[in-house]
Amino acid sequence: MLGLRRSTRRLVTLTAFGALTAAAAAPAMGAPALAAPESAGTAQAAVAAGPLRVLFDNSKGETAGNADWIIGTAQPDPLAQNASPAVETDWTGALSAWGVALQKTGRYSLKTLPSGGTITYGTSAATDLQYFDTFVLPEPNVRLAASEKTAILTFVQNGGGLFLVSDHTGADRNNDGWDAVEVINDLMSDNGVDDTDPFGFTVDTGTVQTDNPRAVTDTADPVLNGAFGKVTGSIIRSGTTVTLKPADNPAVKGLVYRTGSSGTTGAFFATSTFGSGRVAVWGDSSPIDDGTGQSGNTLYDGWNDTAGTNAALALNATDWLSKATTGGGGGGGGGTCTAGQLLANPGFESGATAWTASSGVITDDPGRPARTGSYKAWLSGYGSAHTDTLSQTVTIPAGCTTASLSFHTRIDTAETTTTTAYDTLKVQVLNSGGTVLSTLATYSNLNASSGYVQRAFSLAAYAGQTVTLRFTGTEGSQLQTSFVIDDTALTVG
Repeated sequence: MLGLRRSTRRLVTLTAFGALTAAAAAPAMGAPALAAPESAGTAQAAVAAGPLRVLFDNSKGETAGNADWIIGTAQPDPLAQNASPAVETDWTGALSAWGVALQKTGRYSLKTLPSGGTITYGTSAATDLQYFDTFVLPEPNVRLAASEKTAILTFVQNGGGLFLVSDHTGADRNNDGWDAVEVINDLMSDNGVDDTDPFGFTVDTGTVQTDNPRAVTDTADPVLNGAFGKVTGSIIRSGTTVTLKPADNPAVKGLVYRTGSSGTTGAFFATSTFGSGRVAVWGDSSPIDDGTGQSGNTLYDGWNDTAGTNAALALNATDWLSKATTGGGGGGGGGTCTAGQLLANPGFESGATAWTASSGVITDDPGRPARTGSYKAWLSGYGSAHTDTLSQTVTIPAGCTTASLSFHTRIDTAETTTTTAYDTLKVQVLNSGGTVLSTLATYSNLNASSGYVQRAFSLAAYAGQTVTLRFTGTEGSQLQTSFVIDDTALTVG
């Protein structure tokens, strides 16, 4: 009797269903219809097999005023200034020590998005994010355009690394009304992909004049214990901190804290994940400043300041973001991969076989039609406080370089708001211990659609791991929202 509860509990909502779905025909800006173009996902997977590619931004006022947050004046390719840099002064810029250190490993290929450029994802531009493993935004001073914010979030969601560097409130170096604190928080709150604090942190408004923050004790963390050395702390020379919000993203983690702070407040360096990608945030640009750069700028050598281990922190974090290291949820290497689709009973036509679900979630109830066949998964839709879950555990072979999770959703709602997410559907990846590794997406009543919409995410970062894919539908106290899922797949190759 898999379909019985659907016809009894939701009958009151069906009369309004037609009018509501017509009014909500276009998906809201909270999530894309498809997380990434196929060509972009393929290109990004190909990047991982070659050099680790890092794009440093210089399109958002990074050299305004006394700032000089570039790895070199030769842009987009710093090798045009010196093809074999040995010391930081071989490239001209206050971040040249960072760039030269990466270049000297022989594992990295570095580029700069020049002033006047646009941040893109999924285009043919040579500096398009799909062709890079990590994107560095070092104290951006210009608000990102809507398309740029969507590009960055989609890049991370599909496996990219994002390195954010802030500064203190009021460090508006180009006097356009936007400082780095505002630019970064705006990226996370209005991006067209996930506006609900996707990384699990916000940058604090304020100024910390001087402090020497210390690292937490965690011998297993790859950022604190990476190939470039052990991280013991950092420095603040007029900067800020971040507030962690694990309720929004359980993967967020503070690694370095301001003196006297711990837990969710006063984090100076933090990491997180989003989709298949990784994120790091630093509260001040002083630690990445090597003291050398273009003439006329007032610079400070924080990179070599002995009060912190700033070089190790920057370089280890770059390795982690670029997935040169696999700790903290990254994919495994080696092994073999047989191309195919891994999920059992992907269209639910065998009932609850292979899936773990709340009572009645997998159903052939005609109240909400399946996309194909008769069965689908129908979460929520009660019009009262309720939580439904749907999950399946799967092992992604270590040798697979691509792993694409796809599914179709149909969302209808009786909610009339156009601004508030009362009812939500979270799509998450968990490890074998039940810890959330990543929240791939959060949909809500704001994402209502008249028909099924395909969603897709890269899970290549979890190659070599056994993970659980979990959908959680949470409904408020009144007015139903139905989240219907059908035709799932996890395709590897």
